[in-house]
Amino acid sequence: MPSTASDFRYPIGGFSFPPSLQPGQRQEAIGNIKAAPSHLRSAVQGLGDAQLDTPHRPDGWNLRTIAHHVPDSHLNAYTRFKLALTEENPTIRPYDQEKWAELADSKIPVEMSLRLLEGLHARWVALLESLPESAWSRTLAHPEVGTLRLDQVLALYGWHSRHHVAQIASARERNGW
Repeated sequence: MPSTASDFRYPIGGFSFPPSLQPGQRQEAIGNIKAAPSHLRSAVQGLGDAQLDTPHRPDGWNLRTIAHHVPDSHLNAYTRFKLALTEENPTIRPYDQEKWAELADSKIPVEMSLRLLEGLHARWVALLESLPESAWSRTLAHPEVGTLRLDQVLALYGWHSRHHVAQIASARERNGW
């Protein structure tokens, strides 16, 4: 069966929040977050401006925007983790990722975002690996999603780390880059 534009949107499949994660699943998600900077760097390696400015699918973000979106999103996630670890069920603030993607810093060379992601993930992984078992059941309140456990948020960003790299990789493959 031929692929459609909607298949290109989720090359590794969509995400569903699990009720909780087992220790091995948490380690896998942390591993995905740990590997994300090098995987994103590899995904965009050797691409020129014209390729980076190519949409990953019809009516989708271009590869440059995706590369800048990942640290934008993960900065928010890191902050949300720290809030949930230091406050009781904090209400987090959503952000309009489409509008963020239109800002001027989404047009700069991707190297800036790759460096940002490397430093951010080094700190985030150090935090995640230090957490005791009891921390994973701490919660935050997302106004659009509801109450989430930290292990559910971890699952989301473990998936998110792989999701956008796969979008870039699949666009490269389809375009023969």
